Amino acid sequence: MDPLIFFIVFLGAFTQSLTGFGSALVTMALLPPLLGIRITAPLVAGTFLCLEALMVMRYRDSIRVDAVWRMLAAALLGAPLGVYLLGHINESIALSVLGAVICGYALYALVGFHLPELSHPLWAWAAGLVSGMLGGAYNTAGPPAVIYGNCRRWSAQEFKSNLSGFFVINSVMVVTSHLAGGNFSTEVRLLLPWSLSAMLLGFLAGQWLDRWVSPALFKRMVLILLVIVGARLLLQA
Repeated sequence: MDPLIFFIVFLGAFTQSLTGFGSALVTMALLPPLLGIRITAPLVAGTFLCLEALMVMRYRDSIRVDAVWRMLAAALLGAPLGVYLLGHINESIALSVLGAVICGYALYALVGFHLPELSHPLWAWAAGLVSGMLGGAYNTAGPPAVIYGNCRRWSAQEFKSNLSGFFVINSVMVVTSHLAGGNFSTEVRLLLPWSLSAMLLGFLAGQWLDRWVSPALFKRMVLILLVIVGARLLLQA
């Protein structure tokens, strides 16, 4: 395995472990230029399903699926659609959309836009559908779910409890859709053990360094990097 690929997966897992976000955003921003979007998508999906499972084990006592069941139901419809679209659209277009999603979310998180409060149940269905589609196509289910949570004025504790179960169940559906679509090619299967090793090392490093590294500062640095890389994907695709 290319050491650069190993490091990118390590960085994604380290970011998620330290700050609670960003594993798929980091890896999906940096890996497609090296591997192509159609190898990167199933590889990242399989790798970070395991990371989501680790995070769920850590926060299992606070998980609340009942608060996001509408989002989850819609996401389960959107994930197979996203995987299907990934296999049937031009790779240049796919990379442009991915760059727009990454850059847009990173700017949103950095600037801290104050969005209106959303209370109607239809918004949960809409956020879940978009999360599922982005998760299936790009493993980036997080931005719509996080934006919806902000518009619902969830506290930090509610984010952790409401979204932990949502993300792992959505990830299971994404991986299942990739398997059903035959996307776990020989190359993906050869890379997966190395990718899992890098993920585990990154997760453990993040847990260990949590006491010395400022998660808020590191998160801001990662978001700035994502703006740059997302814009590059958008402009060069």
